[in-house]
Amino acid sequence: QVQLVESGGGLVQAGDSLRLSCAHSGRTFSMYAMGWFRQAPGKEREFVATITRNGANTYYASHVKGRFTISRDNAKNTVYLQMNSLKPEDTAVYSCAAGRLATTTTAEYDYWGQGTQVTVSS
Repeated sequence: QVQLVESGGGLVQAGDSLRLSCAHSGRTFSMYAMGWFRQAPGKEREFVATITRNGANTYYASHVKGRFTISRDNAKNTVYLQMNSLKPEDTAVYSCAAGRLATTTTAEYDYWGQGTQVTVSS
């Protein structure tokens, strides 16, 4: 069974940066594509970024492209989301997910973390 644990969230001001981490349990991390999603209060969960199993390819939602960077360290079983130039509209619970393919679709991911809150004040 795969377990994912996010960390790194918090309260920051607009323009600040945060780096989220997602630790994957077990020995199969490199077999999974990893994604980051977020859900703001009263809104649907939305795609943020994804990375292929070997880290060679990444994809971003248009509203974070150029500000956020997804990366992974397969030796540490961890995926990261570096978030720069944060905006109040980035406020949400951020969750990581593991799946077979690096897609934007939540249904394609098999395992999910509990999420970490990111709050950006203006």
